[in-house]
Amino acid sequence: MSLSVILAGLITGLLLGIFGSGGSIITTPALLYLLHVEPKSAITMSMGIVAVTASITALQHWWRGNVNLEVTAIFGLFGVAGTYAGALLGVATPVVIQLGLFALVMYAAAWKMLEPSPPAHKSVGAAAVAGCIGDDCEEFCYKRIAMHGIGVGILTGFVGVGGGFLIVPALVLLSGLSMKRAVGTSLSIVAFKSFAGFAGYAGAVAIDYRVMALFTVIAVVGSVAGGMIGHRLPAVLLKTGFGVFLVLVASYILIKSVLFV
Repeated sequence: MSLSVILAGLITGLLLGIFGSGGSIITTPALLYLLHVEPKSAITMSMGIVAVTASITALQHWWRGNVNLEVTAIFGLFGVAGTYAGALLGVATPVVIQLGLFALVMYAAAWKMLEPSPPAHKSVGAAAVAGCIGDDCEEFCYKRIAMHGIGVGILTGFVGVGGGFLIVPALVLLSGLSMKRAVGTSLSIVAFKSFAGFAGYAGAVAIDYRVMALFTVIAVVGSVAGGMIGHRLPAVLLKTGFGVFLVLVASYILIKSVLFV
């Protein structure tokens, strides 16, 4: 495996550990352009790599108290169903449509994450309307969270990503979790949904399990380091960095895979 692929694996893990997202954003292009894996296979292998890496990183965040298990169960359960359905739809969809939608949704998520935070009193008021205040928000509108899980699941299964780049904004903006807790919770949800998405594609496309295993090992090493770094960064810096990161990668995907396909 080349140095560039090793770096891609480490970056994949770092992004998952720091932002609770971004694994597939690096993994899919690396498999496509560095290892020359066929697009459908790259999407499938990417979900398998992210599933394992996110699981291990989520445990690291759970140990620090940054995972809301209640939200994970609701969002994850309905997200799994949506992801599996989206993956089945993705198998029959042209790759250019998948990658184009991938980039556009990333722009939308980046825009929301880069918006200035509302005044503190307004934030508290919005949380109170939702039935909760602060990180230990336990009186969510479960129906709304379930619907978000299904919607995000269908989209992420369709475009072949773990979905953290949508889950993190949803948890911060809609559920009232802090950025750090949203990252940890996102990882646990991403793990469930990525396993489901992988299962949806696995029987229909070719998979190089040797390459997938090697990439996963490297990504796990990066994720452990990323988890340590993210734990020490201010929440505002994490939120802004996440938004900028999405804009850059969405632009790359759009130019490389859609405009010049």
